[in-house]
Amino acid sequence: MSDFRSRFLEAYSVLKSELLHDPAFDFTDDSRQWVERMLDYNVPGGKLNRGLSVIDSYKLLKEGKELTNDEIFLACALGWCIEWLQAYFLVLDDIMDNSVTRRGQPCWFRLPKVGMIAVNDGIILRNHIPRILKNHFREETYYVDLLDLFNEVEFQTASGQMIDLTTTLVGEKDLSKYSLSLHQRIVQYKTAYYSFYLPVACALLMAGENLENHINVKNVLIEMGNYFQVQDDYLDCYGAPEVIGKIGTDIEDFKCSWLVVKALEHSNEEQLKILYENYGKADEACVAKVKELYKVLDLEGVFAEYESKSYEKLVKSIEAHPSKAVQAVLKSFLAKIYKRLK
Repeated sequence: MSDFRSRFLEAYSVLKSELLHDPAFDFTDDSRQWVERMLDYNVPGGKLNRGLSVIDSYKLLKEGKELTNDEIFLACALGWCIEWLQAYFLVLDDIMDNSVTRRGQPCWFRLPKVGMIAVNDGIILRNHIPRILKNHFREETYYVDLLDLFNEVEFQTASGQMIDLTTTLVGEKDLSKYSLSLHQRIVQYKTAYYSFYLPVACALLMAGENLENHINVKNVLIEMGNYFQVQDDYLDCYGAPEVIGKIGTDIEDFKCSWLVVKALEHSNEEQLKILYENYGKADEACVAKVKELYKVLDLEGVFAEYESKSYEKLVKSIEAHPSKAVQAVLKSFLAKIYKRLK
């Protein structure tokens, strides 16, 4: 785990204070309190892996050189921009999915007095990102590249979410549309860019690199994001809710999950009938039938095989990279997610 966690959390307090006293808006006491509570509830509550990865990656790119306090703070600020982005996505995502819990507590919009104000809170979270970038990076040579990077990744993520949502439209549930290529497409755009590529891209920009020269790094990270989401889909069904912090609902929600795609591939006609009749229904008996079918098809075994093959392939791709520092960054990412339980 990152040695920088305490520094990272200190940076949150600094950034939050700046945003709560932003000269562009004349806060009342009530509005300042609202925003502070909203930030504290939604931004720092996760595992913080994405944010901490910026600092870890930057340190590895500096190849053992001692980081200055300024460098650490700037890397923390970029890490927090990613955590802010994540919070913005999750606040809105939970409304779209009508979710109940997030990170082991009620979703923000479920709180009394919040409700649909959460939509505007999501917009505020999103708008905090360019405020932080302007406050701390305006004088840096890579400022425009940073803005461009965040805009690009946000667009890709929102577009991935759109594919995800439109494939699960109520009344248009059609399992025959689901395939491995659709699953990969959703994952690449909805998750991989902002969770895997973005932290490393931020570190590369800080280290003075041109992102155009690192397309192969992007490709490895997208592949890693794909692997991460397959794990996520697996844990949604097989993970313990007290460990993963939420109750999995992919089956009820008719998600284009890796498990259902694999079930479609491995089922005979009779099993397909069970799948078509029960998948996507918010009924305990239907969910149980789908889970039973997953068991019969030994999707746990299929996943274990997928996991080891993906890992080998990723290690091979990483070791083909000419820069040892970049290899170290990619390997540290892979180590964080390989065989994770939550």
